[in-house]
Amino acid sequence: MPTIKRGSIVKGKVTGIQPYGAFVQLEGGMQGLIHISEISHRFVKDVRDYVNVGDDVTVKVLGVDWKMKRASLSLKALEPGAEKRQARIKMPLEPGFRSLKEKLREWIEQSKKEDLPKQ
Repeated sequence: MPTIKRGSIVKGKVTGIQPYGAFVQLEGGMQGLIHISEISHRFVKDVRDYVNVGDDVTVKVLGVDWKMKRASLSLKALEPGAEKRQARIKMPLEPGFRSLKEKLREWIEQSKKEDLPKQ
């Protein structure tokens, strides 16, 4: 069985899609889940906009439960610039910080605009 550990970059095949994420079969019989929050740095309304059953994917392993033979996986950790985004998260908050509640309102409004039919 290949060594699958936290931080590893591995390949797998998408075996199922649910509203909350995508299931991926990894080598050695390990099953993984890419949670919807780990699909992309962008807002993900539908997982199928990013992956489909049968797709071959390269993912980063976030965690492994050897007892259950399951892994937590991420696509967004491999997106270009992901390291810079993670570094920004660790930086102290700057003046003008907006609360998550305020930001959520903005994201909802943005989502509504994206859903409007184009004329």
